Amino acid sequence: MKRLHFILIFITIILLTLLSRIYFLSIKSNSYYEELSKRNYIKRVYKVPHRGIIKDRNNEALAMNKLGFSINVKPHLRYKKNKHILDKLINLINKHFPEYKKEILHKKYKKLDSSYKHDFVKIVDYIPYDDFFEKYTLFNSLDTIKIESEVKRVYPHGKNASHIIGYVGRSSKKDIKNNPFSKHSGIIGKNGLEKFYNDKLQGELGFKDIKVNALNKEIEILNEEKASTDNNIKISIDIKLQKYVQEIFKNKSGAVIIMDANTGELLTAGSYPEFNNNIFVDGISIKDWDIMRTDFNHPFTNKLVNGLYPPGSVIKMGVALSFLENDVKTNFKVYDSGSIQLGKRKFRCWKHAGHGEVGFRKAIRESCDDFFYKGSLKVGINKISKSLSKFGIGVKTGVDQINEYFGTNPNKLWKQKKYKQPWYIGETVITSIGQGQMLVTPMQIARHTAFFATGKLPKPHFSKENYEEPKKIEFNKKHMKIIRQGMYDVINHQKGTASKYVKKSKVLIAGKTGTAQVIAIPQSEKKRMKESELEYYHRSHAWLTTYGPYKNPKYVVTVIVEHGGHGGSAAGGVVSKIYNKLLELGYIKNKK
Repeated sequence: MKRLHFILIFITIILLTLLSRIYFLSIKSNSYYEELSKRNYIKRVYKVPHRGIIKDRNNEALAMNKLGFSINVKPHLRYKKNKHILDKLINLINKHFPEYKKEILHKKYKKLDSSYKHDFVKIVDYIPYDDFFEKYTLFNSLDTIKIESEVKRVYPHGKNASHIIGYVGRSSKKDIKNNPFSKHSGIIGKNGLEKFYNDKLQGELGFKDIKVNALNKEIEILNEEKASTDNNIKISIDIKLQKYVQEIFKNKSGAVIIMDANTGELLTAGSYPEFNNNIFVDGISIKDWDIMRTDFNHPFTNKLVNGLYPPGSVIKMGVALSFLENDVKTNFKVYDSGSIQLGKRKFRCWKHAGHGEVGFRKAIRESCDDFFYKGSLKVGINKISKSLSKFGIGVKTGVDQINEYFGTNPNKLWKQKKYKQPWYIGETVITSIGQGQMLVTPMQIARHTAFFATGKLPKPHFSKENYEEPKKIEFNKKHMKIIRQGMYDVINHQKGTASKYVKKSKVLIAGKTGTAQVIAIPQSEKKRMKESELEYYHRSHAWLTTYGPYKNPKYVVTVIVEHGGHGGSAAGGVVSKIYNKLLELGYIKNKK
């Protein structure tokens, strides 16, 4: 009896298993196989939109697409019986377009063709419209060739503004993994605005669902969605002004920024020397890359956000405001005899004989190092560092460029974390004049200067999509007035460090010079060598950062000339010409 029960239970289990399997195969998996069946006869063809155009503020194209054609060859011609057809087609291409070598075309076809491929194989990606137009009828009449329209990214202004515009390149496996769109387009933004706004510029794919037969022949279109067209971007740059700056900065290395002091809108931003971003579109040659890579002037580095420099004296207005905001009295004065002694080391002022009695305004006007040495000993590095951070030093500006650097705004904790070493008092005094471990980007200094012009920290930006309301900073207005008076004197007082070099400016401006050493001066050197006596790459970087008009600040102009020596002499002429051009173009209405 027990055996009979066991047999019945066993049979029941088998029946239930069979029934559940039948149910799954006939009901549950029906939708799966139905979907699989659809894939066998419905083909989705994606339509890639033309990449968006980048335009300047006056609608001048900075990055655009040039019309052309691609040559696509019928699949499955690499096998023995069809090889003569493939050879004939490749010979035809080579005859009319000899720049495309036969062996390379063969290799590309073999790589892209397969037994499972039914679409035509693209072996020539792009031929310009004008070059191909006369041959169009000849090639298009062949049923073994399909001619399709193509576009190529072009930068019509060549080297001009190349760092900020950036460039596109062929999408890698990593690019495709992170951005599936680039699998269909074949290109992706690699640098500058092209990369920062890549999602906007590439647009959204369109597609067609096409019914095909067993031979992959199209029967009818079942569904269609057009590719997006709203993918252009307009930026704040004036390319004509940018070209003007390029001309007056010729044969110099460094950076120039013209920024709206109130909003952060960038009118011009140049990193020099520049490079031609067109050479990256099809892939740069090893020879060209090596030339750029080994150039000591670093043409490939975007110095606006990736150039790290000692700020030198252009940091002194921020340090001076830090003194005032940390309880140093407005009537604080020192007597500068030319140097101070700390332990075994002597810290010298740039003026060998000293400046005599110095207060805040004179210290900024004549860039007296000794004043800042002695003031920093009263306040201490941690408070100075905290203030400078509040004024935009050692923090990213947020500009719409990729991989922006923080720079370095050193203090005791920073050194302990980085080097596991204590902070020394000598480091405080050299940091107070923008030397030592302190490093900044030109974009940070432009933003820092805008703060002294307007009392707010704007976010630099090229596109309005990246605009933010300027950051409000708390400060004592009386303290700020002292700093601004000092900056006015730098340009307009006869003893101001830039007064001799910006006389031709038709706009009343304020500013600060900086001479940032790139090598240390030995203690044994009794008198500082002239910049002209140093080897070129040992000469100091020359800064001049300004705002104007003085009474109603509209623009910040920040210039750094690498190895230019004194800030006023190296950059003063450039700055004067820029303000005069801004006046000529109507960007500045009031000279004062």
